Amino acid sequence: MTANQPIPGYDLGAELARSPVSEADLRLLKESVLFGPEDALALRQAGEILEDQIEDVLDVWYGFVGANAHLLEHFRNTAGEPDSAYLGAVRRRFGQWIRDTCRADYDQRWLDYQQEIALRHTAAKKNRTDGVRGATSQVPLRYMIALIYPITATIKPFLSKRGHPPEEIDKMHQAWFKSVVLQVALWSQPYAREGAF
Repeated sequence: MTANQPIPGYDLGAELARSPVSEADLRLLKESVLFGPEDALALRQAGEILEDQIEDVLDVWYGFVGANAHLLEHFRNTAGEPDSAYLGAVRRRFGQWIRDTCRADYDQRWLDYQQEIALRHTAAKKNRTDGVRGATSQVPLRYMIALIYPITATIKPFLSKRGHPPEEIDKMHQAWFKSVVLQVALWSQPYAREGAF
């Protein structure tokens, strides 16, 4: 599968509902997580390093999910078994998410897609993109937050594979960490009660 082939259900750039999070709010979130222009540059460098390793990264992440029944249950079919078609469809979007994380413009289009991703983890839209039956209707917010660590910790060895100096690897890794925290903060919006986000 190449990065240029269409990915079913991948809607960045499509006409999506406008995020309830404003661009001004996004700027404040970026400030809160200490994300600046140097981080965007470091992520672009990370993207170049990760591009031909994405399937390997996904193997690590899917191995982790598959080894934890409480995470895998969100991908089960009506027979209670892991839904391989669903896992495969999500995997393709997850690979694109790695690319998008590394080259995000943090504009309105990106912000709107973060809201779409968020909704796809909640009862509002989970399972609808892929027409899935049997999987849970919502991913609990606690797991979205908890997964920040493995999604961040496991990326560093991949960033280290091209022989960059340790300080460059650390900059890329920290930028990745900041972006993941920023995105999970945005994904938490639909979980928050009115006025609490």
